[in-house]
Amino acid sequence: QVQLVESGGGLVQPGGSLRLSCAASVYIFATDTMGWYRQTPGKQRELVARFVRGGSTFHADSVKGRFTISRDNANYRVYLQMNSLKPEDTAVYYCHVSYKGDDYWGQGTQVTVSS
Repeated sequence: QVQLVESGGGLVQPGGSLRLSCAASVYIFATDTMGWYRQTPGKQRELVARFVRGGSTFHADSVKGRFTISRDNANYRVYLQMNSLKPEDTAVYYCHVSYKGDDYWGQGTQVTVSS
């Protein structure tokens, strides 16, 4: 079992920044995938950014150049730095891990971008 705990969400004005953090209960190897998804009411959960096997990263086109995923292996954490936030980035953000063939999700953290 893997437990994921997200933090760092909140209310921010357009153009602002937030940093999301996800703490895992186990060490996530380079062969596993770990990343961030987001979901708004009535829509499917969408991939925002993730580490893929081998350590390279993927960022969705909608956030490329504004969001950056990073990880701290020593502390079992993955981060999402979100800059130049837009109202359309408003969503619940979920941390996801694929670990030894199973999928795990955090509880989600709300990000609201509004003036």
